[in-house]
Amino acid sequence: MDKTTIVYLWKDRKRHLGLPLSFTRYALSEDRLFLSVGLFNIRDEEVLLYRVRDITTRRTLWQRLFGVGTITVASSDKTMPTLVLQNVKDPTMVKELLHKSVEEIKIRRRVRVGEIMSNGCNHDHDDDDDELDDDDLDDDT
Repeated sequence: MDKTTIVYLWKDRKRHLGLPLSFTRYALSEDRLFLSVGLFNIRDEEVLLYRVRDITTRRTLWQRLFGVGTITVASSDKTMPTLVLQNVKDPTMVKELLHKSVEEIKIRRRVRVGEIMSNGCNHDHDDDDDELDDDDLDDDT
Protein backbone atom coordinates (compact mmCIF):
# COMPACT_ATOMS: atom_id res chain seq x y z
CA MET A 1 0.00 0.00 0.00
CA ASP A 2 1.38 3.44 -0.99
CA LYS A 3 1.48 6.06 1.72
CA THR A 4 0.14 9.44 0.61
CA THR A 5 2.24 12.40 1.68
CA ILE A 6 0.54 15.73 2.33
CA VAL A 7 2.57 18.87 1.71
CA TYR A 8 1.79 21.45 4.37
CA LEU A 9 1.95 25.19 3.74
CA TRP A 10 1.74 25.93 7.48
CA LYS A 11 1.74 23.97 10.76
CA ASP A 12 1.44 25.05 14.39
CA ARG A 13 0.17 23.99 17.80
CA LYS A 14 -2.14 25.66 20.24
CA ARG A 15 0.15 27.69 22.47
CA HIS A 16 0.14 28.34 26.21
CA LEU A 17 2.07 31.40 27.38
CA GLY A 18 3.43 31.61 23.83
CA LEU A 19 4.89 28.10 23.91
CA PRO A 20 3.60 25.18 21.79
CA LEU A 21 2.87 22.95 24.80
CA SER A 22 -0.36 21.29 23.76
CA PHE A 23 -1.78 18.31 21.97
CA THR A 24 -3.88 20.47 19.65
CA ARG A 25 -2.27 20.71 16.23
CA TYR A 26 -3.23 22.81 13.21
CA ALA A 27 -2.08 22.43 9.61
CA LEU A 28 -2.85 23.93 6.21
CA SER A 29 -2.36 22.15 2.90
CA GLU A 30 -3.13 23.55 -0.54
CA ASP A 31 -6.75 22.35 -0.33
CA ARG A 32 -7.58 21.61 3.34
CA LEU A 33 -7.32 23.00 6.87
CA PHE A 34 -6.64 20.37 9.53
CA LEU A 35 -7.30 20.15 13.28
CA SER A 36 -5.93 17.28 15.36
CA VAL A 37 -6.67 17.07 19.10
CA GLY A 38 -5.46 14.55 21.65
CA LEU A 39 -2.58 12.45 22.90
CA PHE A 40 -3.91 8.90 23.36
CA ASN A 41 -7.29 9.31 21.71
CA ILE A 42 -6.86 11.58 18.73
CA ARG A 43 -9.71 13.38 16.96
CA ASP A 44 -8.95 14.65 13.45
CA GLU A 45 -11.10 17.21 11.65
CA GLU A 46 -10.61 18.94 8.33
CA VAL A 47 -12.32 21.64 6.32
CA LEU A 48 -12.04 21.81 2.54
CA LEU A 49 -10.78 25.30 1.68
CA TYR A 50 -13.29 25.89 -1.11
CA ARG A 51 -16.02 25.68 1.57
CA VAL A 52 -14.56 28.51 3.68
CA ARG A 53 -16.90 31.51 3.82
CA ASP A 54 -15.29 33.85 6.35
CA ILE A 55 -12.08 34.21 8.35
CA THR A 56 -11.71 36.43 11.41
CA THR A 57 -8.93 37.03 13.91
CA ARG A 58 -9.06 38.08 17.54
CA ARG A 59 -6.17 39.07 19.77
CA THR A 60 -6.80 39.80 23.43
CA LEU A 61 -4.32 41.80 25.48
CA TRP A 62 -2.79 38.59 26.91
CA GLN A 63 -2.55 37.02 23.47
CA ARG A 64 -0.79 40.12 22.10
CA LEU A 65 1.72 40.00 24.96
CA PHE A 66 2.65 36.44 23.95
CA GLY A 67 2.48 37.04 20.18
CA VAL A 68 -0.50 34.78 19.55
CA GLY A 69 -4.13 35.12 18.50
CA THR A 70 -7.28 33.22 17.62
CA ILE A 71 -8.47 32.64 14.06
CA THR A 72 -12.09 31.65 13.46
CA VAL A 73 -12.97 30.02 10.15
CA ALA A 74 -16.64 29.86 9.13
CA SER A 75 -17.43 27.33 6.43
CA SER A 76 -20.27 25.52 4.72
CA ASP A 77 -18.88 22.19 5.98
CA LYS A 78 -21.64 20.15 7.64
CA THR A 79 -19.51 18.44 10.31
CA MET A 80 -17.31 21.46 11.14
CA PRO A 81 -19.12 24.72 10.26
CA THR A 82 -16.84 26.72 12.58
CA LEU A 83 -13.19 25.86 13.10
CA VAL A 84 -11.35 27.81 15.80
CA LEU A 85 -7.55 27.94 15.75
CA GLN A 86 -6.70 29.09 19.27
CA ASN A 87 -3.49 30.77 20.34
CA VAL A 88 -1.57 30.44 17.06
CA LYS A 89 1.68 32.32 16.49
CA ASP A 90 1.47 35.34 14.15
CA PRO A 91 -2.30 35.10 13.52
CA THR A 92 -2.39 37.94 10.96
CA MET A 93 0.14 36.18 8.72
CA VAL A 94 -1.74 32.88 9.07
CA LYS A 95 -5.05 34.57 8.22
CA GLU A 96 -3.55 36.09 5.07
CA LEU A 97 -2.01 32.76 4.04
CA LEU A 98 -5.35 31.05 4.62
CA HIS A 99 -7.23 33.74 2.69
CA LYS A 100 -4.84 33.46 -0.27
CA SER A 101 -5.13 29.66 -0.27
CA VAL A 102 -8.94 29.81 -0.12
CA GLU A 103 -9.10 32.20 -3.07
CA GLU A 104 -6.67 30.10 -5.13
CA ILE A 105 -8.56 26.85 -4.58
CA LYS A 106 -11.90 28.51 -5.40
CA ILE A 107 -10.46 29.78 -8.68
CA ARG A 108 -8.93 26.39 -9.51
CA ARG A 109 -12.15 24.53 -8.74
CA ARG A 110 -14.26 27.24 -10.40
CA VAL A 111 -16.36 27.68 -7.29
CA ARG A 112 -18.59 30.71 -7.40
CA VAL A 113 -20.30 31.75 -4.21
CA GLY A 114 -23.13 34.22 -4.52
CA GLU A 115 -23.89 36.32 -1.51
CA ILE A 116 -27.47 37.21 -0.79
CA MET A 117 -27.86 40.94 -0.39
CA SER A 118 -30.88 42.16 1.51
CA ASN A 119 -32.15 45.49 2.78
CA GLY A 120 -33.55 43.80 5.87
CA CYS A 121 -37.13 43.56 4.60
CA ASN A 122 -38.35 40.23 3.35
CA HIS A 123 -41.42 41.10 1.31
CA ASP A 124 -42.87 38.35 -0.78
CA HIS A 125 -44.95 39.92 -3.46
CA ASP A 126 -46.11 39.40 -6.99
CA ASP A 127 -44.92 42.21 -9.25
CA ASP A 128 -48.15 42.15 -11.28
CA ASP A 129 -50.30 43.02 -8.24
CA ASP A 130 -48.13 45.98 -7.20
CA GLU A 131 -47.99 47.73 -10.56
CA LEU A 132 -50.14 50.79 -11.04
CA ASP A 133 -52.13 51.15 -14.21
CA ASP A 134 -52.49 54.47 -15.97
CA ASP A 135 -56.20 54.33 -15.12
CA ASP A 136 -55.39 54.24 -11.36
CA LEU A 137 -53.43 57.49 -11.63
CA ASP A 138 -56.12 59.31 -13.61
CA ASP A 139 -58.98 58.68 -11.14
CA ASP A 140 -58.10 61.69 -8.94
CA THR A 141 -57.97 64.24 -11.76
